[in-house]
Amino acid sequence: MAQTEKSTPLATEQVVTDVLATIDREREREIVARRFGLFDRRETLEQIGEMLGITRERVRQLEKSVVTRLKTAAEAGNLPHIADFQARVTELLQTSGEVSRVSEVTAALTGDGNREEQARVAFLAQLCPQITVITEDDNFYYSVGIKKTFDEKGLKAAVGKLIDAIKKLGEPKTTSDVAKAASITDQKQAAALASTSKQLATLNGRWGLVKWPMVNPKNIRDKIYVILSENGRHMHFNEIAEAIKDSSFKRKDVTTQAIHNELIKDKRFVLIGRGIYALKEWGYEKGTVADIITKVLQDAGEPLHRDEIVKRVLKSRFVKETTILLNLQGKPQFKRVAKATYTLAE
Repeated sequence: MAQTEKSTPLATEQVVTDVLATIDREREREIVARRFGLFDRRETLEQIGEMLGITRERVRQLEKSVVTRLKTAAEAGNLPHIADFQARVTELLQTSGEVSRVSEVTAALTGDGNREEQARVAFLAQLCPQITVITEDDNFYYSVGIKKTFDEKGLKAAVGKLIDAIKKLGEPKTTSDVAKAASITDQKQAAALASTSKQLATLNGRWGLVKWPMVNPKNIRDKIYVILSENGRHMHFNEIAEAIKDSSFKRKDVTTQAIHNELIKDKRFVLIGRGIYALKEWGYEKGTVADIITKVLQDAGEPLHRDEIVKRVLKSRFVKETTILLNLQGKPQFKRVAKATYTLAE
């Protein structure tokens, strides 16, 4: 969500200061400012109560009472700047699926998405009669939406449909696929709704559950897995390291040695050549070249010509033909039964 060229950055500190100035009692202004973190870090009911010499319950009551009065004043058009703020937020939301994280709205409105700016935008949004606010919890990011499209219950229900659809799909899918599965006709809206959920994540244009490494790689091994999956082919560990450095991962400063160490440790990856790795799920199995020759002959159930053995081994190992032939001719578990034809020794 980019800031429009003709809009000027919103001076949230001044807007909030003017709104707070409409509160008659200094203690109530202090409570609201500290509870929402409008000028400093957000404080708990206990912290504020201890500072003011009142109980946490009294702090909660005063906060609720003041915010209710501010909302009433905003609905009557008696709160400074709120109508303009609401109009600007609504305009932004209309271009982004009618819902968005507060962090994105803040960056577009102010040109700065720092914590205090986000707190001010979230506070002001709660006062707007035409804006729905989803407060942050274990399942949702702090988000806002256009109320005539989504009230709080409707917005959460729509996100729930997306989560259920993705679970049924069983793997990361494009926004188009996810929207279709959730019966949401507007792809932009589907992506906007998904972005408000802490249960979902997106990477390389696909959405999935946050616990899926393909959309939310949490460590080096997961990132290696994503790189190999996205490329769809075996890669040398040097190449994997470079791909991670060139990726859009949040943390991508890795060493080649670290990559190699993780490849060795994780059972998802199979060494199929000198420094070359593939995914086990592609049908590769761990083992030496001799182990692979043994499996080829076991699966065949009959002697095979060396050319056929080489052909089948190369399907699961990226090695030179001479390496296969040396193993075939030099290992005691293989026996030549005819010209250039081998079987397993008893």
